[in-house]
Amino acid sequence: MKNLKTIAIALLVAFGTTVATAQTKKIDAKKSTINWVGKKVTGEHSGTVDFKEGNLIFKAGKVAGGNFTVDMTSLTSTDLSGDWKTKLDGHLKSEDFFGTEKNPTSTLVFKKIAAKGNGVYTVTGDLTIKGITNPITFDLAVKGDTASTKLTVDRTKYGIKYSSKSFFENLGDKTIYDDFELNINLVF
Repeated sequence: MKNLKTIAIALLVAFGTTVATAQTKKIDAKKSTINWVGKKVTGEHSGTVDFKEGNLIFKAGKVAGGNFTVDMTSLTSTDLSGDWKTKLDGHLKSEDFFGTEKNPTSTLVFKKIAAKGNGVYTVTGDLTIKGITNPITFDLAVKGDTASTKLTVDRTKYGIKYSSKSFFENLGDKTIYDDFELNINLVF
């Protein structure tokens, strides 16, 4: 019985130590940014989308996890103004693209993290857009209370096929490239 108590105390101490070394840092959704760029044959458009919430998890000072929710209803272009901006923003929020009425959020959940050194980590996570989840791998650079990354996302993996030459022929100068880029800066 004495050995059982000793083992139980040792497990509690070990578990308590593990929990104590894990630290969840909530991102500042107002200061953290997501800038996007979508390209087409005749040029490109750029804009922003806002975080709803997110966390980075650290163990022993190293990134050990993370999860983020993006407010897709905040999706906006920044390279246009007036009627052109209104039209593009509305089209991006429509079912042709992100369908924000039915899918108001997108998420990213870290699944695997490998330290590369100098505060850089290779992260593989599950990215969910329009209710469709796919794995994505990217490098995340952490410095102090900030982190940054660049992601390239293939929109067709999330059911966004509008003007994609992968699905439609003879689009000519109406072709929109499948990949879009996200430049993300986190403040926590």
